[in-house]
Amino acid sequence: MGRAEGGSCCDSPSLAHHAARFEGRGLSSIGTPSEVVSVTTGVLNPLIGKLTKLLGGEYNNKLTGVMREQASSLKDELSAIKPLLDKMELTDDLDASARNWRDRVRETSYDMENCIDEFMHNTDGATDAEASFVEKMASRIEELKVLAVEANARRREMCKHDDDAINNSTHAHVVADSPISAIRKEVAVLVGIDGPREELVVLLTDPQIELKVVSIVGSAGSGKTTLAMQVYDEIEAQFDCTTFVSASRRPDVESLLGRLLLNLGMTEFSRTLELHEIIDCLREHLEHKRYFILVDDLWDQSAWNIMRCAFPENSNGSRMIVTTRLDDVAVNACHNDHACIYRMKHLEEQDSRNLFFNRVFGSNNVCPPQFQYISAEIFKKCGGLPLAIVTIAGLLASTEARSLNEWESIKKALGAMSATKPTLEEMRGILNLSYMHLPVYLRPCLLYLGMYPEDREIWRDDLVKQWIGEGFICSMPGVDLYDVAESYFNDLINRSLIQPERTEYGEVLSCRLHGMMLDLILSKCIEDNFISVAYNYDDVERLNSFKHKIRRLSLKSCAESETLSTSMSQVRSCALFGVLRYTPPLSDFKYLQMLLFDFPFGWDATVDLTAIAHLFLLRYLKVLALTAGIALPTEIKGLVHLETLELDCHRTQSFPSDITHLVNLFHLILPDGTMLPKGIQNMKLVRTLHCSGMSEGSLEDIKGLSELTNLKELELSTPYGQCLTVEGVDTLISSIGLVRDLKHLMLDCDSECDGYERLSDSLSDPPPCLEYLDLETWKLSRVPRWIGELSCLRFLHLFVLHLSSDEVCVLGELPSLISAMLHVSEVSKNKVVVGAGLFPLLEVFWFQSNEDVSTYLSFEAGAMPKLQKLKLGFGWQEWRGATPVGMECLPCLRDIRVWLRYTVLQSSKNEKDVRADVESAFKCAVRRYPKHTSVVVD
Repeated sequence: MGRAEGGSCCDSPSLAHHAARFEGRGLSSIGTPSEVVSVTTGVLNPLIGKLTKLLGGEYNNKLTGVMREQASSLKDELSAIKPLLDKMELTDDLDASARNWRDRVRETSYDMENCIDEFMHNTDGATDAEASFVEKMASRIEELKVLAVEANARRREMCKHDDDAINNSTHAHVVADSPISAIRKEVAVLVGIDGPREELVVLLTDPQIELKVVSIVGSAGSGKTTLAMQVYDEIEAQFDCTTFVSASRRPDVESLLGRLLLNLGMTEFSRTLELHEIIDCLREHLEHKRYFILVDDLWDQSAWNIMRCAFPENSNGSRMIVTTRLDDVAVNACHNDHACIYRMKHLEEQDSRNLFFNRVFGSNNVCPPQFQYISAEIFKKCGGLPLAIVTIAGLLASTEARSLNEWESIKKALGAMSATKPTLEEMRGILNLSYMHLPVYLRPCLLYLGMYPEDREIWRDDLVKQWIGEGFICSMPGVDLYDVAESYFNDLINRSLIQPERTEYGEVLSCRLHGMMLDLILSKCIEDNFISVAYNYDDVERLNSFKHKIRRLSLKSCAESETLSTSMSQVRSCALFGVLRYTPPLSDFKYLQMLLFDFPFGWDATVDLTAIAHLFLLRYLKVLALTAGIALPTEIKGLVHLETLELDCHRTQSFPSDITHLVNLFHLILPDGTMLPKGIQNMKLVRTLHCSGMSEGSLEDIKGLSELTNLKELELSTPYGQCLTVEGVDTLISSIGLVRDLKHLMLDCDSECDGYERLSDSLSDPPPCLEYLDLETWKLSRVPRWIGELSCLRFLHLFVLHLSSDEVCVLGELPSLISAMLHVSEVSKNKVVVGAGLFPLLEVFWFQSNEDVSTYLSFEAGAMPKLQKLKLGFGWQEWRGATPVGMECLPCLRDIRVWLRYTVLQSSKNEKDVRADVESAFKCAVRRYPKHTSVVVD
């Protein structure tokens, strides 16, 4: 999680601090960049390290004399040609001969590393190597040696390339700190959007009661999605039912409409529905509602003709927005009503200037005099296209573009591009320019996003683990590798190469790729054989005839082929999205290191992972199949390199008992209902642990949690209706208190069980670095005193029987708290007063009870000065007719949501009338406020 403003006792040394220590001391001073996997040279860097390992220690005496000599000679040759290969990576215009030679080095290095890995695996514990392995290794060594010798003839030729490109990358592995607060969020600096937004709001909020579909049409990068989302955010509160979905160029209509079902909260379906069943469910759900749905990035008329069947043309004032690049799709979507088509306009010069300067120079828009002329020349070439502007501005704002000469170089690279309307090819050129100016260490991280389907929300934490497992992240002395990987993610956000999707309190949690950026990424992946992607049958056929071996494979559900005839044995990473007609058997893979299964909600088959035991190089395994089962092998102790095991699925019949032998495991998410592994205390490196079978675990295993000193994130829950014993609660509390580096804690236990109150008193010395604490189902009589000691706490979910103003004061003095959710059984008969100066950083406050919390809640002037969202929940029968006192004293309040819960209490009131009264009372209260505050009653 992000850190509070101003730092705290829990802050680790910043990356900027460590980067400054090593600035100017040369690349070798900052860690082990030689171990990092590259895009164009593949695993050549780590291969050199493995050759060194092979020649030393336990493996040296297992090599023949000739083989030892060859390996040593190869290591020296590869080390000698590495600078040449690094230089080639920075060159975008290699001749065919040079590219072919480089590609041969890359592909042979992959094979050589596989060979060494297999040799080490098969000789571990053995006294002698088998002759077949020795022969295979000797062949690979000789092949690479021939290529290395060829490099000598190319040195002089390659030296003619611009040395500036090399100089620009000499500091590439010094990772500049990207603090969360420094991430520039484009929404905060939107320009030229007020007029179009208001025009569309008027069009969508007219009194017409029939369904109205409005199309937004424009070229790539013109800001269609940004405008549509701004309109969506503006008016969604006026509708009963709202959601949005991205269609993409290759729409799988069944999957797309299935996502709409989930987005609308229809999660009760436990099986995969047919298309006509999904349509019927959506129509039934929406029939009597006033709904508002946004369909983004629609390309296909036939897809829309099917989708529209799911949206009833009722007379409730429902609305839809469709964004598209294609005129005919726009016209078809809005029933040929040209009054409902909004055509995107390019930004005016002043708006372009504001967006460009804000992105490059910060919110003050102050351009240094020496950059004023060249800035104008550059942003004019962007032709008013927001994507072009933010991409070029992101490049210029990066640490690689500091001098006027570098700006001149970028302007020159833009060439004679049109200053009025850049063509599609010119837009691709802008994106390619940004890619070529990326530090080499960021390139594989960006290209790796090509593993994900188009228009997919991609979670930062998943990327961080995958990048580390792939070997893309350069270690830095004294800095956590995960912090380095997060700084890479933030850097790509800051450069506008990936788009922030889900942002929580200034921290970007997920991202998306613009369609044009994905096109560039996939073209680079093909060029460098980085990732092989199959969206459809033609893609599968192309893979079957590809000249290189597949190294990383991504298959999408629409790639409906009966078979994939190319060999899987050399595949290092495999991601499977959706339900495929053909899934390569795991037994076909040999050197697999990364494996991801992502199945749609409702798919209820079994994921068969019984063959993973032979994947001796596996580092990352994630299965996302929330409604499916999973079959695992009886033993997995051979997966000695496994770092991440995340099984988000239903309970497995049996879970391998030897998992505690995986001493290199960092992240463990157990299937639903699986108990804590016996011997959990042996997994010393685990930093993430999720377990939902707590009540079945033994006291010894609960006690073993105390020895997981590397643990950062812990989520524990009991199966529904089951409880921990009182002794189990005491043991758990004791263990938690001993895990001193814990930052994230969630305990989800049946609130009716005995013994949970002991948490209030027994945890006298909580982990001091806790940032996230969720005890929502852990019913306590009062706020535990020890919570007041958590100076790093940012997120708090708490369930208490009673709450007094004094206890509110304890919580209000937490210096880092940003979000608080309090569930109170009985509200104090005296008002709960939030005093002046309390909750200085709080942005979201959620207060709920069966009783009417509005009557008892009061705010003094100076309380919660940064509060933006106030959420109140209570039984509708308890409404007393008053709003909280002092809401006008909350200067940043923008959003009030009141959740009227159903309770078993009898009432003479009518629920519909109460809802109307609540909405009227709150809207009347906010009319006095100086700034607009929205009110929604659910």
